[in-house]
Amino acid sequence: MNARPAPGSQVRPMRQTDLEAVSEIENRAYVFPWTPGIFRDCLRAGHQCWVLEAGTTLLGYGVLSAAAGEAHILNLCIAPEYQGRGHGRRLLRRLVDLARWHQAAQVFLEVRPSNPRAIQLYREEGFNEIGQRPNYYPAEKGREDAIVMAMELLPPE
Repeated sequence: MNARPAPGSQVRPMRQTDLEAVSEIENRAYVFPWTPGIFRDCLRAGHQCWVLEAGTTLLGYGVLSAAAGEAHILNLCIAPEYQGRGHGRRLLRRLVDLARWHQAAQVFLEVRPSNPRAIQLYREEGFNEIGQRPNYYPAEKGREDAIVMAMELLPPE
């Protein structure tokens, strides 16, 4: 496994023209994906929507909502064929930096218990489990709980 992001990759704001590629990754990565309309609504609502690309290839994306001193990572996804190379960590750090820029005191996220790689990444980056949301996610056999994780963002010294 190569843990370095692709050379020449960049993180930039998501555009309307990215929605088809973003939706294609979402459909390959998740059994119960967000619809293109959800991404469109996130852009319209002014959420922080970012993509990671290398050349003309979209590697992944993230969506952050920030308001009232808090931030919430709504979606963070790397295309399955590019996972395990540090791209998720890079995008996660960008979203956390954006939360700080918005003066959030905390960043929250939900993650499926069936996604141990994501849980490990979040723990390594400073997120702690603070609770669960019962029956939060659709699952093949009904519903799956969500682990709620949070990170305290310390004010600058």
